[in-house]
Amino acid sequence: MSDRIPITKVGLERIKAELHELITVERPQVKKDLATAREHGDLKENAEYHAARERQSFIEGRIQEINAKLSMFNVIDPTGQSGEKVVFGASVTLENVETGEELFYQIVGPDEADLKENRISLQTPIAKALIGRSIGESVVISIPKGRLEVEITDVQFI
Repeated sequence: MSDRIPITKVGLERIKAELHELITVERPQVKKDLATAREHGDLKENAEYHAARERQSFIEGRIQEINAKLSMFNVIDPTGQSGEKVVFGASVTLENVETGEELFYQIVGPDEADLKENRISLQTPIAKALIGRSIGESVVISIPKGRLEVEITDVQFI
């Protein structure tokens, strides 16, 4: 299996922006917070200091994680694609066959998935069930609550 991690062009830009924010804003701020907390004396009993150290550890870990993954990303720009078939990067409109409810997801890489923004990882059961299918097809998806039957009503590459 390949070590390459698929990511959309927009997803890569978001991750690079996060890295920039961590390095130029978060890291300097936590250093200031640590200096301020040290001025308050006894570090053993200083909750402010311990919180800042914990935050610093998180920031440094995230910077290392992003830097390690940057060279492994395989950037795919879905905007140049077209068709009725669901592939990586596609934005898919579904209709729940049982309720008529409309669902909308973009299938993205694991590092850019965000359910609040309807971006699901291609590793999820929903994405796996949809990949390779076309507009008009009905798909039965196994989900934790049981089974979900949907019809693919639209595929876009935005």
